[in-house]
Amino acid sequence: MPQPRASAPFTTLMTPSMKTFYLVLLVCMGLSGFGQMPIFKRYYVADLPGLGWLAQFYVTHYIHYVSAVLLLGIAAYTMVLYLADGRRWFKISRYGWMQGILMAGIVVTGALRVAKNYTGVSMSSGLIVFLDLLHLALVMAMMLLGLVGLCWRRRWLNIHNQPE
Repeated sequence: MPQPRASAPFTTLMTPSMKTFYLVLLVCMGLSGFGQMPIFKRYYVADLPGLGWLAQFYVTHYIHYVSAVLLLGIAAYTMVLYLADGRRWFKISRYGWMQGILMAGIVVTGALRVAKNYTGVSMSSGLIVFLDLLHLALVMAMMLLGLVGLCWRRRWLNIHNQPE
């Protein structure tokens, strides 16, 4: 197997505009996800001018679902890029693995939360509460890990033959 060159032809799989879009999606997901809980109305955030939509359940619900679909699209796109050619140049860092595992857990719990809404799918109330709390806990862990990654300048990918 040929050894990778010392430097990759590019330093990341995502363009700067795609990174910006990814961050905007994460903010939309966070706002709309927390909007599913009545905290914005309860703490009068929705009473501020221009933020009344945060208290509208169906508005935040649809924003959350559309953002989730777009986020899954970005994830699929970058995974295909990585598997197709990126593995020659990059390796997933420990930070990347941790973030990826958290994101996979968020996707699975989110998909199960969506599935409970279909007719013919029955889940116990205890399981639904568990899924809700696990989804929220995974999101909070991802936010905390993301903040740590920003402070310590961690990346999802490292160029081969570079220390983490």
